[in-house]
Amino acid sequence: MARQHPNPYLVLGVLPTATQAEITHAYRTRLRAHHPDTRHTPPSQTADDDLRQVLAAYDLLRDPARRADYDRATVLAATPPSHSPQRPTPADHPVADPVQIPITYRSTNAAPAHVSASPLRAGPVRRHR
Repeated sequence: MARQHPNPYLVLGVLPTATQAEITHAYRTRLRAHHPDTRHTPPSQTADDDLRQVLAAYDLLRDPARRADYDRATVLAATPPSHSPQRPTPADHPVADPVQIPITYRSTNAAPAHVSASPLRAGPVRRHR
């Protein structure tokens, strides 16, 4: 059975949008915490495994080409082809014809001379999410 490698971004504690400087800083911080010469816990197998994970994560993320390949592979693996989200098209949501609203004035039904006689037109209501 093949062993699944953990996400290198999670191992180093950085976001996928992190810069090289942020990745290097996180690597050095984690290395100090897990290195046998600087850690404050007694030696154990889990501590050694944590150190190996940190070294492997930095080895992958420090090279821009390998990092880009990993990001592409992760995005492709995370998005199933049959259920890929698509943006709604205008055909999915037909626009209704504008509604004509007659203008009435309180004093009279006639419009003042400076206002055109055409009624107002209101389009469809759009809600922001």
